[in-house]
Amino acid sequence: MTVSVVQFGGSNCDRDAVRALDHLGVDAERVWHEDGLPADADGIVLPGGFSYGDYLRAGAMAARAPIMEEVRAAADDGVPVIGICNGAQIGSESGLTPGAFTTNASARFQCEPVHLRVERADTPWTAAYDEGDVIEVPIAHGEGRFEISEDAHADLVADDRVLFRYCDADGNVTEGANPNGSTDNVAGVLGERETVAVLMPHPERATLPDLGRSTDGAGILRAFA
Repeated sequence: MTVSVVQFGGSNCDRDAVRALDHLGVDAERVWHEDGLPADADGIVLPGGFSYGDYLRAGAMAARAPIMEEVRAAADDGVPVIGICNGAQIGSESGLTPGAFTTNASARFQCEPVHLRVERADTPWTAAYDEGDVIEVPIAHGEGRFEISEDAHADLVADDRVLFRYCDADGNVTEGANPNGSTDNVAGVLGERETVAVLMPHPERATLPDLGRSTDGAGILRAFA
């Protein structure tokens, strides 16, 4: 499998994603957005960063780059696509997933480890875990608060498309465990296909053992292995 990590102006986690995937034995390459999506892309990562300086809204400008039409077409064909942090914002802005990400309830940039509860274990992104598992993955965002209308949230829950929720170390989904004020503690969601997902935490920063921290995020990226 060859995974394309799409780089926009302002992306800063593209190399991290490639290194994490290489560690897992996955062939990955950075792709500059203006060059278009390679024909042999078997997987796609929309990485974190601050595409176009987060002007207008985080991810809004990158979501309208021509390559995103190719990404959406690939997703419709079943190619696995994951958006991480700024990539999650791009994914939601481009309609790959429902809802939106906006300014943290704290109104400040937050960079810290958080706990996530695995809400489903029957997707490519969570097959390495059991439902209810608690994993530790870092966040690094100022606009990570997941917002969605009441009706759309009801549909999201009814369709079982919540992938991860922020929780405490024991797996309790509480207000205190919610780092950014996200609706229903949602940290990651699925698109219409289970092969499409976005999440605000950074699994690529919790993959390499030589970083001396949690490697719990490796299971998410193993979807490409």
